[in-house]
Amino acid sequence: MQAQKEEEDEVSVEEYVARCSFTGNDNDQLSFSSGDVLLVHAKMSSEWWWAELRGIKGYVPASYLLQGAEEDDEDPWQHKEYFGSYGTLRLHLEMLSDKSRTEAYRQVILSNSASLRNKVVMDLGCGTGIISLFCAQLSEPSEVYAVEASSMAEYTRQLVKQNGCEELITVLQGRAEEIELPEQVDILVSEWMGNCLLFECMVESVLLARDRWLKEGGVMWPSSAALSLVPCQADSYYAETMAFWEQPYGLDFTPLQPLAQQEFFTKPKFSHVIEPEDCLTAPCDVLQLDMYTLQVKDLESGVFHGFSAWFKVQFESLQRGEAPVELDTGPNSEYDSKNTFQLMSYSYKRPPHWKQTLFMLDRPVSVHAKEAISGSISLRRNPVWRRHMTVTLHWNVGEGTSNCQVGTKSFPMWR
Repeated sequence: MQAQKEEEDEVSVEEYVARCSFTGNDNDQLSFSSGDVLLVHAKMSSEWWWAELRGIKGYVPASYLLQGAEEDDEDPWQHKEYFGSYGTLRLHLEMLSDKSRTEAYRQVILSNSASLRNKVVMDLGCGTGIISLFCAQLSEPSEVYAVEASSMAEYTRQLVKQNGCEELITVLQGRAEEIELPEQVDILVSEWMGNCLLFECMVESVLLARDRWLKEGGVMWPSSAALSLVPCQADSYYAETMAFWEQPYGLDFTPLQPLAQQEFFTKPKFSHVIEPEDCLTAPCDVLQLDMYTLQVKDLESGVFHGFSAWFKVQFESLQRGEAPVELDTGPNSEYDSKNTFQLMSYSYKRPPHWKQTLFMLDRPVSVHAKEAISGSISLRRNPVWRRHMTVTLHWNVGEGTSNCQVGTKSFPMWR
């Protein structure tokens, strides 16, 4: 049967070129360099293919390969898929129902209402226009440009009119790379953050809009952002997805554990909630972004530590001496009724739509008090699917001891 399958694979073999280099995590994954020509024998899924390079076979990430002539950098289908998802109510309901997230932006507008008077504001990726409506109703700007690339813009115009703000808010449908404004803006506000802070890469559009339309000395909201990581326990999730197969109903189902590992642990788990007691060390801010000076090229790579990720952003105050409003998605957050709206806050008693992002090891590693956990992690944007990325972790437990354990693992992050 195996020989027959290999013969069938040979018949359907296709030639692909590597768009960029890839280093396999284990013996089943095939490493290759940019420009290598690979023979694809089987497309096991939309993400992983079975390929051959110089007589060696293994799994390769499909998005790293290109067939035929080089494609244009701009892929219309990707934009259609991405913005199409924001043309329905599902994601907007999730975001608007997230009180901590929405109230943080409302608090920024409210606490700076005096400074926003007669200012020009751009709300990039406005969705249903909630932030634009906050600006119009809570302050007195001269103009608000609500920019939305998805078809939701048609409904946003209706919502603006329904709430009596059509004199102040102009809704523009189009991508940040394409729109034209009649003037530059004093304030650029956007809710661009994704899981693990950078997922979906909307920040690139924000930076482009900043360079095109923000006045010199203008204000960016958020003004800064940070990504935090921490080694963590995930006993319940491990029990549900891996330990479950050890003896369900008194039967030995352990042959399914490798399949469970591949299915549940090869990607990060979005919307995971960890308790403070699950953190094995103090969290560390491993990536910090200044939204005034940040450039797209600065996001090409980064190094940090950890296995569970969250982010926080700050909105600088326009009132001299006032503390910034901070939105923190971490598990240790507490609620400050004046200036901090944190996503695990005691005020709302429910986690927000981001929650935390969990990166699972293939198998648990025992650690002890005062034992060092070190390593690095890189975020690399997918070369083809530009709103996706791959997170690669390298870790070392007990370095320099007889029980030292080392590991490496990559996690593709897909929409």
